[in-house]
Amino acid sequence: MMSRLPLLIELGTEELPVKALPGLAQAFFDGVIAALDKRGVGFERGDAKPLYTPRRLAVYLPAVEIEQPEQASEVLGPYLNIALDADGQPTRALQGFAAKAGVEWSQLERMTDAKGERFVHRSVRAGARTADLLPEIVSDALAGMPIPKPMRWGDHDYAFARPVHWLVLLLGKEVIDAQVLGVRSDRMSRGHRFEHDKPVWIGEPGEYVDAMRGARVLVDPDERRARIVAEVEQAARSVGCDARITDDNLEQVVCLVEWPCAVLCSFEPDFLAVPQEALIETMEINQKFFPVLRNGQLTEHFVGIANIESKDPAEVRKGYERVIRPRFSDARFFFDEDLKQGLAAMGDGLKNVTYQAKLGTVADKVARVAALAKTIAAQVGVDPALAHRAAELSKNDLQSRMVGEFPELQGIAGRHYAIADGEPEGVALAIAEAYRPRFAGDDIALSPLGKVLAIAERLDTLAGGFAAGLKPTGNKDPFALRRNALGLARTVIESGFDLSIYELIARAYLSIPEKCQEEAAKNRNSAKSLEDYVVWSNWLEKLQAQTSKDHISVMVEILDFTLDRLRGYYADKGVPTSHFNAVAELKPESLADFDTRIDAIGRFAALPEAEALAAAHKRIGNILKKADIDIPSAIDRDLLSEPAESALAEAVEAAIGDTDEALHRHDYVQVLERMARLRPQVDAFFDAVMVNADDPAVRGNRLALLKRLADRFGAVAAIEHLSG
Repeated sequence: MMSRLPLLIELGTEELPVKALPGLAQAFFDGVIAALDKRGVGFERGDAKPLYTPRRLAVYLPAVEIEQPEQASEVLGPYLNIALDADGQPTRALQGFAAKAGVEWSQLERMTDAKGERFVHRSVRAGARTADLLPEIVSDALAGMPIPKPMRWGDHDYAFARPVHWLVLLLGKEVIDAQVLGVRSDRMSRGHRFEHDKPVWIGEPGEYVDAMRGARVLVDPDERRARIVAEVEQAARSVGCDARITDDNLEQVVCLVEWPCAVLCSFEPDFLAVPQEALIETMEINQKFFPVLRNGQLTEHFVGIANIESKDPAEVRKGYERVIRPRFSDARFFFDEDLKQGLAAMGDGLKNVTYQAKLGTVADKVARVAALAKTIAAQVGVDPALAHRAAELSKNDLQSRMVGEFPELQGIAGRHYAIADGEPEGVALAIAEAYRPRFAGDDIALSPLGKVLAIAERLDTLAGGFAAGLKPTGNKDPFALRRNALGLARTVIESGFDLSIYELIARAYLSIPEKCQEEAAKNRNSAKSLEDYVVWSNWLEKLQAQTSKDHISVMVEILDFTLDRLRGYYADKGVPTSHFNAVAELKPESLADFDTRIDAIGRFAALPEAEALAAAHKRIGNILKKADIDIPSAIDRDLLSEPAESALAEAVEAAIGDTDEALHRHDYVQVLERMARLRPQVDAFFDAVMVNADDPAVRGNRLALLKRLADRFGAVAAIEHLSG
């Protein structure tokens, strides 16, 4: 086995951008790994990971081969008919090839491929020393890093995220001589800017983490993270409270400090009269502080993280408390002024705020959402009047001073103002919950009224977005239609609301301005199937609305877009793609029913009969598609001549009778489990019976039998997707 030594690369810089730091570190680490792989240099990665602080990016690998393996080369030369003349002597083409390879033509080997025999030059040379390759390995890794706005410094041509000041490059105990971004490599790192402002000797790579810790630098981000959490929690416990530690805030603090030290601070309790969300937003977003809560309620305490172990913590505390007061004072002023105006009065200004040029003002959107919410509420047992009122007030806080300063408080501020105005508690809560889920992984609205409002809001956004030609393209999604579609689907499914997605989309689309509808219909992607047209026409008839196939195409596109968002939703829950496709092909009218079918397919797939039945169902589908005669609607028992087909017909009828009630109550698990018991009869049928009999009547009867079987399976899902 080739000798191996540990490798350390550390690039020291000015403070790197906080939010980009983890990505830069990972890219540097991955780039080094890729560059080693590209050159065939073996290594043991072990549990190695990116190491970084605000002032450095580092890669430590415990074992890297000290040289490449032998490098084999094969260069193809001319074919014999070109390489040799009629006397078997080398042509100029062969002589040139041999000269380029540095050998006599007679030393070349021959090989045969699909086109014939040709000359080839094969050689083996010793691999390069890893030490000689490392400078270009580091350069390759740096060149591949995603730096959107590289900086230049001095009068040099090179650029990086921030100016570079030092480079540690060690293979074992040896310093590898290199110059990268204008800096010559060494074994001297640098400690904490204030706590240990002097060079740090790194004897060999394995000493790196400990040596830096001794210099008041925690280069392992996991170690910094754990220390921050422990100190923040301890500080909060010292006053009998709990700390609020969000992932985003924690990660940013991890990227701001090299030697974290928690400082417990406080502010005047009078500020607690302001909605706690505003104060929390200020602490986390603007100052990167950690709020301190008691029983879920904000207290006058907070924790700041210093990048220094101060000899006078009181001065650090005063500084943190001093910077937070102006922001809190602003929030209190905005809140008090908004209370004077009142939430209802704020809504007057929405008539002058454009939501989208083709879709009208925000007030127009509110009116559409209110109508949708009222209709949905009636179907799910929620008071329609309350739903309408909550929708009417849901956007008013966009005109508030508080939301103007803190956009993230949309809905949350509205809830506080609604309570102050004496609105019903459910209405106030729904105004805040209408925005949920706000981000990936967030919970849906909790209250029934909030769920109704969230559904109505997202329906209008989706329908309006598609009608106005705002469909996402690539990474562009200005109206967040992807997030809205997933939020709509999640809210309906997780609420268990048995609503028709066809009706919801149709109502939302038909409420969009007619001019916008007409433009959308003209620009539709493609004509849809007749089946789609029939399904939607039935719903439009129920809604007493007349519209064209072009409009229906847009509605189907909205449905397909929404279902496509569910693909990722179920994948995250571990649902195989084949299970999703089996249900999605049916386009169930209810998304809650969609979810029930997904669960049933998962249980069916676990049965030992599932794979064979799925394959049989696929086979049946292909047979029925190729049928060259009209398939009878019923089975004629007098035409059942083979024992296997009689047995299958009897078993199918029994299974259908046993599952009618279960299918009616949407107990798809029972339906599929009962149908799974048909496997012996299905297998026997295909073993003994020829479906395409010469007699058209017999052939049609057998096709009718298979169709009856397929229809019952197909009433739950397209199970052929489970067949590999």
